[in-house]
Amino acid sequence: MAYATAKSMQPGTIPVIDITALRDNSDPTGVATALHAASTGLGFIYIKGHGIPQRVIDHAREAAFAFFHSEDSNKASVSVSAQHRGWLQPGAAKMGDNAQVDLKESFIWGLQDSNGNSIEDHPLRGPNQWPAFVPTMESAAMDYFHKAHQLAATLMQGFAIALNLHPNFFLQTNDMPLSRASFVYYPAQPEESGVKQFGVGPHTDFGVLTVLCQDNTGGLQVQDINGDWIHAPSIEGTLLVNVGDLLARWTAGEYKSTPHRVVNTSGRERLSLVLAFDPNPETIIDANTIPGLQSSEDAITCGDYLLWRFAKAFSYRTKNKQA
Repeated sequence: MAYATAKSMQPGTIPVIDITALRDNSDPTGVATALHAASTGLGFIYIKGHGIPQRVIDHAREAAFAFFHSEDSNKASVSVSAQHRGWLQPGAAKMGDNAQVDLKESFIWGLQDSNGNSIEDHPLRGPNQWPAFVPTMESAAMDYFHKAHQLAATLMQGFAIALNLHPNFFLQTNDMPLSRASFVYYPAQPEESGVKQFGVGPHTDFGVLTVLCQDNTGGLQVQDINGDWIHAPSIEGTLLVNVGDLLARWTAGEYKSTPHRVVNTSGRERLSLVLAFDPNPETIIDANTIPGLQSSEDAITCGDYLLWRFAKAFSYRTKNKQA
């Protein structure tokens, strides 16, 4: 038996872009131009100058490890809800109809107010479930959520500038976003599990934009324009961002949503901090509203699109007869 393999990444295949001049508004157009070039290529970008303090990342990682290292009986106290909040156990997700289930497990949360309350206006939004056995989880997770969400919003402004749109074009309905964050844990993957077993199988991301803080364990693989798989290791001081299917649809395919997967061959555990950025559920995704772009795809709301994709990927939603 063996692992699915990938090639080493050549310099420049996934560009490294410092967005400081976008964040401080000293040269937003220059950064936007670089973001545009990367997004029309492979759709993956290493982001420097992201503005998330290391202490925020460290606290989030500490809370995540405390959770995943706990007994399953404890984690089951916050099992994933119908609104996609809480613990998603190993084997609860797969990325294709004929794929094997993923080895990963996740803890998922989303928007809440300063009192810890969440609105329930959509099937993919509801109360967060915080584990009592990790008392630091809520504060660490929400701090990371807010910082990563601000980064995503800044990047969306950059994309808009690159398309000659108002900087807030993609953020017009973003006061109650459907964005979700997750801690994703990958156990060491046995070689005997074979080349068709993955931590997470080949897939493109469902939503608008993904912000990934990975560790130095390795395992992320991205499919290049030739169809070959390449390693996308962590680079110190950066986060990895990728275009999702909704942003590709919103830009009539101008921006590319690229398949990727995880194969953890390290013999060690792997932990990722993930922010899936999506605007309000009522947001209309329609490339034909962007001057210069044309699309044959019908307009769809962000909320409806995500419901359709989630139903295909997560077995618990089918069992619970969620849309």
